[in-house]
Amino acid sequence: MTQSLPDIYAAKVASGELHADDAQQAVLPEFERIRQAVLQPLPKKGWFRKSAQPEHVPGLYLWGGVGRGKSMIMDLFVDALEVPVRRVHFHAFMQEIHAGMHDARQQGVEDAIEPVASAVAESVRVLAFDEMQISDITDAMIVGRLFEKLFEAGVVVVTTSNRVPDDLYKDGLNRQLFLPFIDLIKEKLHVWEMVSPRDYRQNRLQGNQVYFVQAGTEARASIQSIWEDLTGGKAEPLVLTVKGRQVTIPAYRNGIGRARFFDLCGAMLGPGDYLAIADAVKVLILEDIPALSRSNFNEAKRFVTLIDALYEAKVRLICSAAAEPEMLYLEGEGTFEFERTASRLREMQDESWGREDA
Repeated sequence: MTQSLPDIYAAKVASGELHADDAQQAVLPEFERIRQAVLQPLPKKGWFRKSAQPEHVPGLYLWGGVGRGKSMIMDLFVDALEVPVRRVHFHAFMQEIHAGMHDARQQGVEDAIEPVASAVAESVRVLAFDEMQISDITDAMIVGRLFEKLFEAGVVVVTTSNRVPDDLYKDGLNRQLFLPFIDLIKEKLHVWEMVSPRDYRQNRLQGNQVYFVQAGTEARASIQSIWEDLTGGKAEPLVLTVKGRQVTIPAYRNGIGRARFFDLCGAMLGPGDYLAIADAVKVLILEDIPALSRSNFNEAKRFVTLIDALYEAKVRLICSAAAEPEMLYLEGEGTFEFERTASRLREMQDESWGREDA
């Protein structure tokens, strides 16, 4: 590849695919620095270099508000790399690590992190994470040693986050044991705040309908158009583990989740599961919300809990439903309590919903 990342960005601006943004352009040299550095081959172990340590390439911790283009810039970077790279949501990566450590322990391995970190290091040169955040104590207790071993092996880490490193695992249990990981992040990664007055995710939704009373193919086509605009149509399931249970968002890309009502409210999920979903997504597309009544009382209760979680987390909601919010739940136990949910559904349709300055 001969084009640099700034050149690729400039070409996309010239073609009208992107709008020039000073904050995005300012961070491109950091990504280009990493791209050029990882082109250099790692030192190979030999007779005289059995423990050869690769030269450290500082990675990047890119943080800032939602909708600023962090994931889009990461896409450009990953697509431009000519070395083994893996792009993955941080939460999903940590679930894989826990599963690998469990398997290692089952085989009698004393230090379960060692083989898991080695396997990751052998498969990639660059790890590109979406949404680095720590909310689980089991993650907090192992990330320090895990990433030490990855850095020692020459893996370069690039990550986005909505939080400054010092706010990771904020107010978490036994947080003092986690603080060395924050120091490690600051030592091994360049910390860069993306400051932009534009919220591209909100701008894309501005003026668009976000609550659809089901009208057959027209509503489905409108939601599909929104999904493709926000994600490019690419997606894969995101599996969250909450207290040993697996919670699946069927389609996920760059902070955008998509599911049907019965995926999330027909399953036996509770408040903790919905809090985890609200923490994992910035926008949720929820389709096929049915009329609610005593006949589907349990699903209705879960829907209320889900909306509460999304509302408190300021998640942008796009949905299709059998009726307007005030007409969704007309009879049966819980109709009075649903008035608050209907009010929240109505409020969440406002164009300013979810904005940091709203």
